[in-house]
Amino acid sequence: MPVELITPRGERIQFGGGAPLALIAGPCVIESEEHLHFLAAEIQRRAGPFVFKASFDKANRSSVKSYRGPGLKEGLRMLAGLRREGYAVLTDIHEPSQAGPAAEAADILQIPAFLCRQTDLIVEAARTGRIVNIKKGQFVAPHDMRLAVEKAASVGNHRILLTERGTSFGYNNLVVDMRGLAILRETGCPVVFDATHSVQLPGAAGQASGGQPQFIEVLARAAAAVGIDALFVEVHEAPERALSDGANALRLEGLESLWRRVRSIDRLVKSEEFLHG
Repeated sequence: MPVELITPRGERIQFGGGAPLALIAGPCVIESEEHLHFLAAEIQRRAGPFVFKASFDKANRSSVKSYRGPGLKEGLRMLAGLRREGYAVLTDIHEPSQAGPAAEAADILQIPAFLCRQTDLIVEAARTGRIVNIKKGQFVAPHDMRLAVEKAASVGNHRILLTERGTSFGYNNLVVDMRGLAILRETGCPVVFDATHSVQLPGAAGQASGGQPQFIEVLARAAAAVGIDALFVEVHEAPERALSDGANALRLEGLESLWRRVRSIDRLVKSEEFLHG
């Protein structure tokens, strides 16, 4: 079932239904208001209409000493300001009580992968009427995500996206089973591929996660060839200085070329000639 989003600028972004590949991009966490607006403008310039992603709080950092973000009140204030500038916004929520306030500042509420089985969280996000993006847990089989979809739909919200972000493979490693993208599509929901968290090495840097960013484009191109509705990438102009998940972030300067190549594959896969021979 296609999901449509009209940005505050009036731009139409459609997920699914044969629409061109959509882009969700931004930093892992809000670092500052200035940085937020800088990245949003730079991504828009390189990729066109997109959904800006940033977290006001990273409640699942590896270490208690890690930077988590500005918090609910200040973070949502910044994200609301970004929406006033015309950008569509996606942000995570970690507790049911955050759903209502976050819905006032964001177009899409995201359920983090570690929390994809939390019934109350999913239901409260869906009650807001906003689009709900449920990330598949690293520990969940793709066919079991239909149960998460049923939780969101139980309150009448069918504006649901499902995101693949890799599956735990032993310690400190993730793999992407491309069959999972096709299995997720069987739920009827548009499918998103998270190319940056899929190259994460969870906890591999001791007090933080490591990553293999050299494989971001490899996996993004493969996912586009399988057939996805949106690409999710965390982007930073200097990943080595990022306050969260820099080890697996896409360097900003590489976004334009990656997006051009992945969209070329998407256009081929969705072309009439390709689909019907």
